[in-house]
Formats: sequence, C-alpha cells, structure tokens
Amino acid sequence: MKIGIDIRTLMDAEYSGVPEYTLNLIKEILRLDSNNEYKLFYNSFADLEDRIPKFEGNNIEIVKTNYPNKIFNYGFQKILGWPKIDKFMDVDVFFLPHMNFASLSKDVKKIIAIHDLSFLHYPDFFSLRKNIWHKMVNIKKLLGNFDKVVAVSENTKKDLIELCDVDPGKIKVIYSAIEKNYKKIEDQEKLTKIKNKYNLPDKFILFLATLEPRKNVDGLIQAFDIFQKKYSGFESYELIIVGGKGWKGRKIFEAWQKARHKEKIKFLGYIKRGDKKYIYNLASLFVYPSFYEGFGFPPLEAMASGAPVITSNSSSLPEVVKDNAVLINPYDINEISEAICQTLSNDNIRKRISGSALKYVENFSWEKTAREYINLFLY
Repeated sequence: MKIGIDIRTLMDAEYSGVPEYTLNLIKEILRLDSNNEYKLFYNSFADLEDRIPKFEGNNIEIVKTNYPNKIFNYGFQKILGWPKIDKFMDVDVFFLPHMNFASLSKDVKKIIAIHDLSFLHYPDFFSLRKNIWHKMVNIKKLLGNFDKVVAVSENTKKDLIELCDVDPGKIKVIYSAIEKNYKKIEDQEKLTKIKNKYNLPDKFILFLATLEPRKNVDGLIQAFDIFQKKYSGFESYELIIVGGKGWKGRKIFEAWQKARHKEKIKFLGYIKRGDKKYIYNLASLFVYPSFYEGFGFPPLEAMASGAPVITSNSSSLPEVVKDNAVLINPYDINEISEAICQTLSNDNIRKRISGSALKYVENFSWEKTAREYINLFLY
C-alpha cells in the first residue's frame, strides 16, 4: 500500500509541539513498517532541503512541489482545489498530521490528526494573522472531508464533537508520546556542562514551552513574585523560562519588567532539543500553568526526567498527568504560588509525584502510538 504523509510542519526552523510530534511519529512509523511504501509531501518555493529531516529507507520517497506557500495554500488548494495532493503523490492513504490546506480526491482514504481546538475556545490568545489563517482553513469543513479524525486526548475528542459537530464514530483517540531520551540522568559531568552553558543556579523552578498567551507565562511570573515575597526560606530559588518567542508576548515581558524579583527571573529563549533533557533533570520543580492544552508534552517530559510537576486542572492536562502531578487553577496566581511553596517544602509530596510519574510515563511510547496509526492506515 502507498501511504502519503504531509510533512509541511517540518519546514519550521525551530521545532516544538506539533513539529516534534510529527517528526517522532514518522520516524517510528518508518522504523516499524518496511512493507508499505511511504511518500512524504511538502511544498516550498525556497530551497528548504537542509531543513527537512533525512528519512532513509528503500520504501521512502520525498515528494515536493515548488510554489510560494501563500499561492499554493490560498490560491491552488483553497480556491481552485488543485492539485489533488493524493493524486499528485499517487497514494492510497493520505495522512495530515496537523490541520492545513489540503485538497484531496474522494477516493483516497483520508486521515487527519487534531491536537487542540484552542483557537475556537480562546481566539483572543492568537494574533490577527493566526486567526485569519484558522478562519481560512475552516476546520469544520476540513474535518468533514476526512474519513477518520485522530484526537490526541479524550478532551480533544470532546471538543471535536461539541465545537465541530464531528461524528463520534469517526474519531479515534490516539495519545501522543514522549521521546525515550527524557529520563533520569546520572551523568553529573554532562549535567554540570549544561548548567554552566546556560549559567543556571543550583535551585530553580522551570517553565518550558513556546512563549504565547495560552501558556500563562505572565501568570507564572506573577505567582513567582508572590512566592518570593510571601514565603521565607526560598530566597535562593530562581525562575528559568525556556522557549522561543511565539506571538502576543508583550504581557509576558511587561509582567517581568514589573516583577519585584525581576533579577531572579531568567529567559533562555529557544534551546537545542538535545539540551532540554538535561535542564529538566537540573530543575527543582517544573511548573506548567497553561490555560488550555490538547495534550501537553512538557509536563510528561519533565515527569520522565524526575522533576516534580505542577500543572493546570483544566482541559486535557488532568487526563494526561492523572495523579502524578500537583494540579492548580491556572487563573489563580495565589494558588499557583502556594502550590510552589508546598511542593518545594514537602519532601513527601515531591517523592510521591516524582516516584509514581517515572513508572507512569512509560505508557507514552512512540512505538505504541505509531502502531496505532499504522493500523489506522491499513484497516
């Protein structure tokens, strides 16, 4: 069977979230399945060959069109419905790992993965450009053209039914996963090297994700400020914020400028993917007070690395972390502050959630996830 996979998300210069999911999923699918033929599609007028990951194998082919993206997406795919990507690729199944403009023929088996519907819940969290893009994609119409819709959590499935009127029988829940390299690291030399590379303190609270309104980074900064002011004995702790700049980040840096303990808050920006596992290991605590997540990779990555986790009691996060993290109301900065204090000051809380988490995260393997997708492609 010939299976087409859209890899346009892998054209990004910096990977996080969906691009990381796409890369890990494809790598594992190709490792497991050597019987079927895989064709990987992207479009770019610019030469991005060096940016696209190298996929090697006798059953793998990269298929590329060379149009400017705006013309290809808005002109050809949306308005003209041409070219039919599956016909151009000559495939039996087409998988879209993230919503995008995609004109497909009626006779191809079509599968799409939906990671979250945050743009329908919270349009104010997105830039005007992002909201226009979401409106042009027209998620309800797009989903209506697909035979199967993968939801990355039960919460996302619920949103698909309630917000997009998707038939529940059309939805398959397949949890995403985390890479095996997120684990407890005993190599002190490597840990010290990363600590020195980023000039990290001995004790720090970590946040890691793209800096955008949905992640509630400004709320975390305010909570950390309260934590430093209200509770004694934690003067040596700093807040380390890791992640590339997304959109509408003004409030984040305004909160930082206003913070009384501004000198204890450090932004590292986007860091190499290979360095993340060490920073998780070095952290005293990982705090992820996101307002909304369709799945939520960072809390699981931190848990796998042995860091105690505080995260939100909203959207998919309680479903994904279960009782292996401390849950807080992301809208209550005093509650976040108190949870930080209690977790750092109570050995029993830290040991309980960290100990159970290390075993729990074994459920989220890319091999398990990839096998479910392969079965969906073939049957």
